[in-house]
Amino acid sequence: MPANLTPQYQKAEAEYRRAQSAEERVLGLERMLQLIPKHKGTERLQADLKTKLKEAREEVRHEKSAARGSRSYRIPRQGAGAVVVVGAPNAGKSRLLKELTHAQPEVAAYPFTTREPLPGMMPWQDVSVHLIDTPPITDVHLEPYMTGFVRSADAAVLTMDGSSDDAPQETANVIRQLSSRKTRLSTHTGFDEDDFSIVNVRTLLVITHGSDRDALLRRDMLFELSGQALETVLVELDDSTALEPVRDGIYRMLGVIRLYTKRPGKPAELRNPFTLPEGATVADLADRVHHDLAESLTYARVWGSPGDGITVGRDHVLRDGDVVELHG
Repeated sequence: MPANLTPQYQKAEAEYRRAQSAEERVLGLERMLQLIPKHKGTERLQADLKTKLKEAREEVRHEKSAARGSRSYRIPRQGAGAVVVVGAPNAGKSRLLKELTHAQPEVAAYPFTTREPLPGMMPWQDVSVHLIDTPPITDVHLEPYMTGFVRSADAAVLTMDGSSDDAPQETANVIRQLSSRKTRLSTHTGFDEDDFSIVNVRTLLVITHGSDRDALLRRDMLFELSGQALETVLVELDDSTALEPVRDGIYRMLGVIRLYTKRPGKPAELRNPFTLPEGATVADLADRVHHDLAESLTYARVWGSPGDGITVGRDHVLRDGDVVELHG
């Protein structure tokens, strides 16, 4: 029997996946249990949610009793989406962050230069994407908080040194370490359909020193070792023009659209657009603008995909670049 999950439930599920603390996960799971359709087709999923909720509540108790000196990080979400940058030592993570954003991470030839997460904002046309550099992952070491960091991200960038013979195995170790913690670098983002405990995170493989003649061969070796093929961009970090495909690839992974608003009788506000998931409706945009507006919304006028100033209802699906005038 199909689950027939509602858009409201799917929205709650996406918010749960982005939770950065046990308390946020508890709230998300409670919301999902409240919204999930109650029928035979969802019995297994309901049971999984209840198990996860019990575990999350236990984790809350553990966090509250843990020593104050224990290390944890929480970086508020900003921009069109949060993208975590992961990789083995000396794979080019920090250099990539430096070239794509205004952040100034320490960049050096020796390994483990990055010791804690470092954020930066990557511009893409008229929006920004939140990039977070992270400590390197090896076959024997993964910072405990890293699993939650990656699982809660909208997408990931996996870096690999295309000039190093050791890079395919080292990068496969990164994938394996995360996979062993039920966090799968993948071609899409979301929960695994057969195992709710596994989270897929859409990932772009960025190969630094991409002009090396054996870079693609090393990429193929990585895919063979890991059993996972990922979208790939080759780049030379000394060439600023070569970074544009990386910017485009990162933004596309987010699966969002840019929406502009206008007040009746006023010109459109064509700066700082709202970004919503593809498939978002007029009601979704109203809710992002203000919850009260979403409650009172009756119709909207849209300039863009359907025509100029056409009147649409709450359920009208918006497209990238639409200008929307909301009427309560």
